[in-house]
Amino acid sequence: MKQVQGDGMSFRNSLSRFSISETMTSNSRRKFIKQSAIVSLGFATLSRCSMKTVTEEGIKSQLITDPNNYLDLPEGFSYKIISKWGDSMDDGLKVPARADGMGTFEAADGRVIIIRNHENSPGNKEEGAFGTANEMLESFGKENLFDAGNAKFPGLGGTTTLVYNEATGTVEKQYLSLAGTYRNCAGGITPWGSWLTCEEDVTKPEGDVEQYHGYVFEVPASEDIAVAEPKPIKAMGRFNHEAVAVDPETHYVYQTEDTHDGLIYRFVPDDKNDLHAGGKLQALAIKGQPSFDTRNWEGITVKVNQKFDVEWIDLENVDPEEDDLRFRGFDQGAARFARGEGMWYGNKEIYFACTNGGPKRFGQVFKYSPEDNKLELFAESEDKTILHMCDNLCIAPWGDVVLTEDNGELNHVRGINQQGELYDIACNRSSKSEFAGVTFSPSGKTLFVNIQENGDTLAITGPWDKLS
Repeated sequence: MKQVQGDGMSFRNSLSRFSISETMTSNSRRKFIKQSAIVSLGFATLSRCSMKTVTEEGIKSQLITDPNNYLDLPEGFSYKIISKWGDSMDDGLKVPARADGMGTFEAADGRVIIIRNHENSPGNKEEGAFGTANEMLESFGKENLFDAGNAKFPGLGGTTTLVYNEATGTVEKQYLSLAGTYRNCAGGITPWGSWLTCEEDVTKPEGDVEQYHGYVFEVPASEDIAVAEPKPIKAMGRFNHEAVAVDPETHYVYQTEDTHDGLIYRFVPDDKNDLHAGGKLQALAIKGQPSFDTRNWEGITVKVNQKFDVEWIDLENVDPEEDDLRFRGFDQGAARFARGEGMWYGNKEIYFACTNGGPKRFGQVFKYSPEDNKLELFAESEDKTILHMCDNLCIAPWGDVVLTEDNGELNHVRGINQQGELYDIACNRSSKSEFAGVTFSPSGKTLFVNIQENGDTLAITGPWDKLS
């Protein structure tokens, strides 16, 4: 494969294509399990948080006012904007707007590979990587895009990859690693060293739209400048995808759907080493209670810490022309959830956030255990000063839960410690934008997060051991 030239010229002749097998290492699966094993410890405290009484002091908040009115952080912490919408990248393109979900991977010499989603639609050209008038599109090459939009309205979502040096606090390289997709929202890391990125969009071919959308794509984690083959994994379903979590033992892929009446899906691959080889798509159902509603919008159907036996329903026609998979699944008996968002695997359990679940629609967090096939409601916010519409989530290296908010008002990154106390990690003072893509570096020294509408990617460092 040819490598991209440093000046970003002659894309058609110089762009290399990723191969998943090229990025796999013998210890990638062991690292994945090690990083995931701490999840249960953190989430064990989350249920207690939902039952706490808010004191006059409110939640534990020790943030220091940022004199630049950008990001409030605890004492001793600092932030750095490491990448901005519109910056020039090493492939000659521009950093796209609306950075969303992210995953991190170990690279050589202690560096970090970050793969970052961009939740862009094709209409706003200035938000894409190809210039304000898509002037760099022709040299990039239509063959490298999933949907070229008849060269008029190409998909402007996709992913960018960054190589970050923690020692110097600098981005050494960044480039477009998947192109031509729509509204790449969240996703998830795999045990074999790749990022599954998800389209939260179900646009159909019409006019200048050339492809159906609503798919999952795979992007290898690589330090080399190359673009992933834009090949959708259609057997994983066509719907408003949000996030995924991969079980490292079975390679089953769990998926959330960001709609007010979405399902929780499970993809059982035919070949656990090749998701493109096909498989079976299923939907989560509550055993003995078909078409169960978990949202608690019309009376309380699920109590915190209540456990339900689960069964999985096989779905047919998983690549439908119409966006009806969730309706057909619900009619077959699948359970309904309120805007499934962030998802994480750990210690043989799957955790996911439902952004506007609960009687006050302030958010819920569920846990599913594949080992005993049970679903449990871990948390349900009753006060927006405690947690207001949780979105992305991850687990800190010391076991605390870290959640971001997306409420259009005042957004925080929140933590929950092992005593069940909720505390603030950051507060966005620069805008009403959501935080997105919260994730730690493999070393645990740096927290990466995006402020989406600003188009900024941040690296936050400080005395993490003293925070909670």
